[in-house]
Amino acid sequence: MAQPKAVEALGNIRNTPELWQKITFTFLCLLIYRVGSHVTAPGVDVTAMLTFFQNQGQGGLLGLYDLFVGGNLSRSTIFALGIMPYISASIFMQIGAAVIPQLDKLQKDEEGRKKITQWTRYFTVALAAVQGYGYALFTSGVTGAVINPGSGFILQMVLFLTTGALFVMWLGEQITERGLGNGASLLIFFSIVERFIPGIFQAFGFLSTGAVSLLSLLAMGAVMVGVVAGVVMITLAARRIAIQIPQRTMAKGRQREAARNHIPIRINSAGVMPIIFAQSLIVVPGALAQFSGNTWLADVADYLAPGTWLYFVLSAALIIFFTYFYTSIIFNPADLSENLKKQGGFIPGIKPGAKTAEHIGQIVERVTLPGAIFLTIIALLPIWLADVFAVPFQFGGTSLLIVVGVALDTMAQVQQHLLLRKYDGFMKKGRVRFRGRNAGASF
Repeated sequence: MAQPKAVEALGNIRNTPELWQKITFTFLCLLIYRVGSHVTAPGVDVTAMLTFFQNQGQGGLLGLYDLFVGGNLSRSTIFALGIMPYISASIFMQIGAAVIPQLDKLQKDEEGRKKITQWTRYFTVALAAVQGYGYALFTSGVTGAVINPGSGFILQMVLFLTTGALFVMWLGEQITERGLGNGASLLIFFSIVERFIPGIFQAFGFLSTGAVSLLSLLAMGAVMVGVVAGVVMITLAARRIAIQIPQRTMAKGRQREAARNHIPIRINSAGVMPIIFAQSLIVVPGALAQFSGNTWLADVADYLAPGTWLYFVLSAALIIFFTYFYTSIIFNPADLSENLKKQGGFIPGIKPGAKTAEHIGQIVERVTLPGAIFLTIIALLPIWLADVFAVPFQFGGTSLLIVVGVALDTMAQVQQHLLLRKYDGFMKKGRVRFRGRNAGASF
């Protein structure tokens, strides 16, 4: 009797020593991260912090940050900042390369990329220290969860949180270099996934208490399945631009018939970043009002509260804007056209050089629009459904985008390892071949 394809693929993984070592090393790093997530920073009343976050709910900047760090922020652990300072530093350097010619030039050679990596690490230290200082003021001033507030506590908190952030950054780099997949993305993936099971039990708890009807829960489950399928479809979807690259016969020096290939232009090149940028801007008035006590900012935050018409309109506009903005940063048609020209390749019917770059840019603009609309729906649908079905919880569209994207990238790498050794993988050949490693850096 033939074994199922998934079981056969798991056996192939076990019979591939290099791949098995990478997977084992990755799980070991994730286990260390999980253990560190239970080491509380000294001087903080964890019960008071958890109560504060429960009263605030999952919305807002703090709730979004806490989601990405796996609840470490609300539990005040030494990994409270998680991998986010490193992610933020990487994004800043990525944006800087798009506007600063010197950085863009450094990215094009190996030594330059090493310098940028080093600068990113230094920037991570600075960001972690600033965020640690802000968190120390937040815990002692806003939440009142500090046992002995003062300058000593602030200095101690900055030291612990900065050290924890640097250790998490090191773990992520080790996973990227010696493990499987992109380390930073996997740490965020693990932080989100580990909260899924408690969320499922909580949903069934609402059902047992009568807070949610069985029909509403089944309807929400059906919608979630449909959303996951849509996320997978859009994540894999790409517009393929046909290209031809001439091949030469070394013996006679004659040019043979051009080899046909294609350039994949992903519909959702920006990943989840537009949603994060948009949500971060919308919650700024509320965060400032909470820290400053300004009544005018509090009124603005009420107008922008999730569920209001202004929130939906502004969120949609910001997500669409940031989708185009971030896509323009990570995807440069001019560089792609220049690389294609150096290889002697061309798009049939399009002149090489500026015309090719213009043609690619037009295609990117057209395919980005459905991606932006999809991101808008994913971001706003959970809020709308929670109101329609009258349930006291929301499923996170942002979380689904990250989890699906990272899972597909990791499975693609497993697939490549297996195919290199002539094994069958989990998926049919070529299904996720076009997905690049840069997707992991942008979640």
